[in-house]
Amino acid sequence: MAIWAVFLLIFLMAVGVPVAWSFAAVLGYLVFIFDVKMTTLLLQGFRSLDHIILLALPLFVLTGYLMKSGGIARRLVDFIELIVMGRRGGMGASMVFASGIFGAISGTATAAVASIGTIMIGPLSERGYPRGYSSALLGMSSLLGILIPPSITLILFGVVTRQSITALFAATIGPGLLLIIGLVLFNRFCANRLFKEEVSGFNLGDRTRGSIFKNAIPALSMPFIILGGIYGGIFTPTEAAAVAVVTAIFIGFFIYKDLTFKQLRESVIAAGETTGTIILILLFSFMIGRILTAERVPQELTEAITTLVQNPILILLMVNAFLIFTGAIMDDLSVTVVIAPLFMPLINTIGVDPVHYASIVACSVVIGANSPPVAPILYMACRIGQVSIHKSVMPALYLIGAVGIPVMIVTTFVPELSLFIPRALGVL
Repeated sequence: MAIWAVFLLIFLMAVGVPVAWSFAAVLGYLVFIFDVKMTTLLLQGFRSLDHIILLALPLFVLTGYLMKSGGIARRLVDFIELIVMGRRGGMGASMVFASGIFGAISGTATAAVASIGTIMIGPLSERGYPRGYSSALLGMSSLLGILIPPSITLILFGVVTRQSITALFAATIGPGLLLIIGLVLFNRFCANRLFKEEVSGFNLGDRTRGSIFKNAIPALSMPFIILGGIYGGIFTPTEAAAVAVVTAIFIGFFIYKDLTFKQLRESVIAAGETTGTIILILLFSFMIGRILTAERVPQELTEAITTLVQNPILILLMVNAFLIFTGAIMDDLSVTVVIAPLFMPLINTIGVDPVHYASIVACSVVIGANSPPVAPILYMACRIGQVSIHKSVMPALYLIGAVGIPVMIVTTFVPELSLFIPRALGVL
């Protein structure tokens, strides 16, 4: 009977019930059918939230908002445009690279959509890019924040599965770089064949190339400080999040001087609202997970699948398909904290490393967040791009079919793509 809880969650989210309250309804259903004592369950849920790594969530979310308000995102885009402009597909490639660097600082996709999209959708349209395509490319590239460390999605996965956050960060670098290459090549093809991009040099205005490069140095230093500090053993991911916030405030206030106290206050409030929703979902998901584990649902799922299929390749394909399906009708948090852990016993049974599995889950989230009917990131990108979702669906499906799914397949069946860097850094 517990498996119906998953279908109930999918149904509630599909009909538009807010994510947190969908989780609450599922929790109520499980408590009722299994007659669970709520006092004990609540205590276990709050204890699960007592994890220092969760402090990184509000800090990385706040960093994303501060990058937009403090002018950091604008300088990053200017620098990348200066490098790639004048080439066919250069404008689209600059959005992909900017999203990758943005993700290497903030770890969030929604902040990247808002920041990079606001800056670039207009200029892309002026260069001949259809707004539907530009919005689809924005939605896909913004999710590089999930694959390029640090990543809030991987932090959540690490918390619910008890894996090393540093190892998970390192594991998705390879798939993230592969996705960047795929998006750039696909965009180059589209700029050559499907629409006419007006190719011209970067508009310097009253600036010089040297001034643009100089202004970008503080912004470009952030990913080196954050990632270098984590993998150099200088500070933990949580401490890195605090360093990111302090660095973003310092750069915004004292170097670029674009950040005001009013914008700082608004960024803190927005980050608090976003984090509050995430924590509420986490609390409910931890409690749901306790009930499902006590009722042996993951073990029964493993036994059912292995009874039907013994081939590890077919099992991985089934897991991939299910993750993409659930990702298309659920948000990335739900897939990460509820659906993905259900398959952990099965993954262990067929000998897949949990760190490798995290990369598979991250790739599925990238695909699902841009797949109808829910497609939360794609919808947000369309709002930023001021275009109907109907004009972005087909470009998004082309991007998923030509880039997203191939990257996921390579990530799934070439474990070294995910495991080489963690082993080389000694974190696995």
